[in-house]
Amino acid sequence: MVLSELYWDHHIPLPKLGPLQSRLVTAFVALVCFINSYDGDFVFDDSEAIINNKDLNPDTPLSNIWKNDFWGSNLSSNSSHKSYRPLTVLTFRINYLLAGGLHPIGFHMLNVALHCVISVLMIDVFAILIGGLVHDGRGAKLSLSPKASFLAALFFASHPVHTESVAGIVGRADLLCALFFQLSFLVYCKAFQGGDKKFSVLWIFGSILLCAVAMLCKEQGITVLGVNAAYDILMVCNLNIYELAHQLSGLLMRLALLFLGGSFLLYARWRIMGTGPPSFTEVDNPASFAENVILRIVNYNYYYSLNAWLLLCPWWLCFDWSMGCVPLIKSATDWRIFWPLLLWCCLMGLVYQALCSQDSNKRRTLTFGLVLLVIPFLPASNLFFRVGFVIAERVLYLSSAGYCLILAYAVGFCSCHWKKHKVSATLTLLCVNVARSAQRSQQWRSEQSLFASALSVCPLNAKVHYNVGKNLADRGNQSAAVKYYREAVRLHPKYVHAMNNLGNILKERNELKEAEVLLSAAVNIQPDFAAAWMNLGIVQNSLKKFDKAEQSYWNAIRFRKKYPDCYYNLGRLESEGFFLNALKINPNVASCHGNLAVLYHRWGKLDLAKRHYELSLRLDPSAPGTKENYNMLKRKLELRQRTVG
Repeated sequence: MVLSELYWDHHIPLPKLGPLQSRLVTAFVALVCFINSYDGDFVFDDSEAIINNKDLNPDTPLSNIWKNDFWGSNLSSNSSHKSYRPLTVLTFRINYLLAGGLHPIGFHMLNVALHCVISVLMIDVFAILIGGLVHDGRGAKLSLSPKASFLAALFFASHPVHTESVAGIVGRADLLCALFFQLSFLVYCKAFQGGDKKFSVLWIFGSILLCAVAMLCKEQGITVLGVNAAYDILMVCNLNIYELAHQLSGLLMRLALLFLGGSFLLYARWRIMGTGPPSFTEVDNPASFAENVILRIVNYNYYYSLNAWLLLCPWWLCFDWSMGCVPLIKSATDWRIFWPLLLWCCLMGLVYQALCSQDSNKRRTLTFGLVLLVIPFLPASNLFFRVGFVIAERVLYLSSAGYCLILAYAVGFCSCHWKKHKVSATLTLLCVNVARSAQRSQQWRSEQSLFASALSVCPLNAKVHYNVGKNLADRGNQSAAVKYYREAVRLHPKYVHAMNNLGNILKERNELKEAEVLLSAAVNIQPDFAAAWMNLGIVQNSLKKFDKAEQSYWNAIRFRKKYPDCYYNLGRLESEGFFLNALKINPNVASCHGNLAVLYHRWGKLDLAKRHYELSLRLDPSAPGTKENYNMLKRKLELRQRTVG
């Protein structure tokens, strides 16, 4: 395949480096952007996917990763998100094995290394998409766009929207998927190295196999088949009617192989998922639950415009965009309708240039930029099925490659027409990206900084306030946590987890009446919320509502059969009730007072324990063990008094 050398590549304001040097520089930029996350903690979704995921433990059978979802739940479970990513979980397990436990540094270092490798491979991907697949007389691959592909790879390596995928360990799924996505595309291109009219079926099967591997890392990997098909039609066949007629049989055969391979992979994925889609709630994706179809379409398009804005101006980044972060557009007078209209005007302008420009290089570059931008994003678009999020920065990891390709073309185009300041402008853009990526990567080092950073971006997001409150409570600052839990409940009055945690803190502060109201509301909203039932039982027990407490404990056990804490609380409730009932019949039984005192002593109700120890000793000064326990309690009370004093 022979294509003319790009005229605008010479105007790119970068030095022309050799293949090795450009790859080293790209890897270095990728490393600088995200290296400060190497010793970060496990944060946010890492808790469920890694810390609480038994499939990482070497003692768990390896076969479990092929039966469970990404979070360690059985795929057949109704609560499963159906995210089947066994190869990603396998890499987590290897990290666990090599580190001898849950030590985050190894997990983070592998993520950073993967991003560096992907950024370097982007040079080859961009070179083929911009300049075509060209070889010299010895069969060595040539690049007709060394500076343009280098610049696009630098933009990709340093884009701040990648922070969630690189600095967040669960982003490993996006990284591995992107890696095998690239390899699948590059192997597909290998099928044509013998010339335009010849192709290797073996390489095409290899590409489909790598697509399957990408899907086993993350579902988005299936979209590489669409990119391969677009490359075949637009680059190999050049979408020329005359040439297309001569190559039609070969093209149809290749497209049939891609279609059959993709269909088989989708069918296999559907069977693995249990032939049922994951169930999401209105909180996860409110637009998809809008009754009016027009409202759904408008809000979906508004989400697309927000994703585009994150690519253009990655300053407002947030770990979670649900729970009121993006209020629904509900009327035609909402000024936010302007943004999807602007997005479609820009896209139509790009499509027009990609189809109708006199410049073949421009048409090719913009077309493949749009292909890379749109096709990998399709699984997150809500067009084919409901997704479990409003906006997720991690799903832009692959789509950002298309944006970076278009941006590199824009820099080259501007450099052809405006000679002044082109070097400084390009370097400034790269430096701003690097600085923002490093800053955002720093925020992902701990939950405290990550959650706090979201308050200014999504102040209406109840989950942000909940996570800030939870982090404060975990660090012992319960007074501050109450403020954020209350705000989470105010923003989302049906937020049962915030109610449960707030009720727990109020229980510890002996504000039992409000705790009971909150926990009762939580179980009314979500009747199968076992933890809230148990906590409600504890509060009711403290309020002397023993019958209600017992019923709450049994409800908790009904919804969670294996619940040892609840069985313990139920046992001690029945013990307390037994002794209190006995004392009602005969208040002068020393052993009942003594045993009740031991219960209160263990539960931390020290004043009640002291009272019943004294009553027991008054009735029977020689009661076995009671005097020793009473002396232990007195020492504890004296120590507490000195501490307070």
